Amino acid sequence: MSMNNTNPQKNNTNPPNPNPHHLSSQFQLPQFSAAQAHAHAIAQAQLNAQAKVAAQAQANHAQFQAQLQAQGLALTNSPLFSGSGNTSAKRAPQKPLGRPPGVSNANAGSPMRTMELTPAARHKKKQKVSGKQLPDRVAAILPPSALYTQLLEFESRIDAAIIRKKIDIQEAVKDPPSVQKTLRIYVFNTFANQVQTIPQKPNAEPPSWTMKIIGRILEEGMDPEPQAGMMSKPNPLYPKFSSFFKRVGIQLDQKLYPDNHTILWDSSRTPTPHEGFEVKRKGDKEFTVNIRLEMNYLPEKFKLSSSLMEVLGIEVDTRTRVISAIWQYVKARKLQDADDPSYFNCDPPLLKVFGEEKVKFSMVSHKISSHLSPPPPIHLEHKMKLSGNSPAGNACYDVLVDVPLLVQKDLNALLANNEKTKEIEACDEAICTSIRKINEHRKRRAFFLGFSESPVEFIDALIESQGKDLKLLVGDANRNAEKESQADFYNQPWIEDAVIRYLNRRPARKST
Repeated sequence: MSMNNTNPQKNNTNPPNPNPHHLSSQFQLPQFSAAQAHAHAIAQAQLNAQAKVAAQAQANHAQFQAQLQAQGLALTNSPLFSGSGNTSAKRAPQKPLGRPPGVSNANAGSPMRTMELTPAARHKKKQKVSGKQLPDRVAAILPPSALYTQLLEFESRIDAAIIRKKIDIQEAVKDPPSVQKTLRIYVFNTFANQVQTIPQKPNAEPPSWTMKIIGRILEEGMDPEPQAGMMSKPNPLYPKFSSFFKRVGIQLDQKLYPDNHTILWDSSRTPTPHEGFEVKRKGDKEFTVNIRLEMNYLPEKFKLSSSLMEVLGIEVDTRTRVISAIWQYVKARKLQDADDPSYFNCDPPLLKVFGEEKVKFSMVSHKISSHLSPPPPIHLEHKMKLSGNSPAGNACYDVLVDVPLLVQKDLNALLANNEKTKEIEACDEAICTSIRKINEHRKRRAFFLGFSESPVEFIDALIESQGKDLKLLVGDANRNAEKESQADFYNQPWIEDAVIRYLNRRPARKST
């Protein structure tokens, strides 16, 4: 009986606690306050250490910048690098890193209070680290990372310059620039079975001769002898000889060769270039050969009239350069009309060309057409010698021609070289992998930092966040388990209709 009376007294004295978790939280309050004070002290020490690291990084940055400037390079100040000695590159204000819901903000001034939970707790989508960019949160933890950001900016400028240069090279390959060089034309002939040199023999082949026209591009400072020039081999890097001419005409003596005394070569009919021209005929009579060469200018050039040549001092040039020379002439003599800049006034030399006192700039190309004519062909004569030394003839003629620069082959090889590009891509991939690892370590640091500051509240917030994520995955984000556990929830007006719908949708059980 005494034992029965004692038990109710214990029950009255110590009623059952409906919330044991709340009791444990109250019991841990003094310890939690002490942990907060200890964490604040640790945070203050780490803050001082970070300030020291920032000062060291500032010194390293200044030394690095000085080295780059000594080499002729310069890096702009990065907004990610800020310190006491660099007020012009202060970091833009950022939103502080997230903290779990329910954690007190007593030590908000401590940088160790910053942390990040899972994105679902903040209702934001995860943002992937793009490329080689260092995340801002990592840059805030590591001030020396500003040097890396500056190197990225410097690399982007170098990449932009390389792309521009590649475009220029591609345009140069499509339309290669040319330079004027001297084309030396050699005309000579050989002979065989001539009576004057070889006594006539029975059954001997008839006398014949062969005339050749070849050319060589002269290099700077070189002037070979005619005999040495004729025997030298052409440079394969230069265009072939026939590509410099549009048409070539050779006139033989009509009395000696009445049937085929005219030989004509046209580039439009035989587009394949050749290293020279050769004419072979039978005969033992000496005569004079007339040669007519029409130059093939690309772009097309014209011969200027005497009046226009007197103004510009140019004999043969392209239409574009002639118009440009007229504009330079008008500009140098200040002939542009002050009232209407689209016109220019003609001085006496221009008046001879245009026949008007005032001419519109847009009409210049049309008005100079009458002053431009095809350039005259080159006329050469060769005395056919059938005795003496062979080959006969040591005459040579120099003509200025436009030759493409020899760097075109090197430019094509440069554009086709992908070895350096592959090496750079491998380095970029290694950098991106390192950045991803750094971001993962930053997330782990934020997780354990939040757990070390307030384990109980952090775990509660984490469980709540994971619960919301789980509800989103299963599609029950709008359900509330606490309300569904109460009887009032099932007394709502829509309950009856919902039960009827549910029962109607259930499959009917088969009767046994």
